[in-house]
Amino acid sequence: MEQRSKYRLRVEMCIGTIIDVHKRIQFSFENENLLSQFEQLRRAVNDMDMTQVCERDVVLVEQATNALLCEFRPVFETGNYGPVYESRGH
Repeated sequence: MEQRSKYRLRVEMCIGTIIDVHKRIQFSFENENLLSQFEQLRRAVNDMDMTQVCERDVVLVEQATNALLCEFRPVFETGNYGPVYESRGH
């Protein structure tokens, strides 16, 4: 896989994870505007010129995603929401 495709995939995975977490808790924090902004971001990534993106850029997106997920940790530790992704057996 070409490096630029890998960058796109990594960024898309970050955005997708944020969207999935938000969908899981949206009923408690009803903020459809936030969700729609991340959906727009997901679409915008498809139009990005990945030749202008470097490893450092992608790492920044991944770090920001991890920081955001850390902010959500207490919400999920209460046990009120369950896992974002259902585990699958192999």
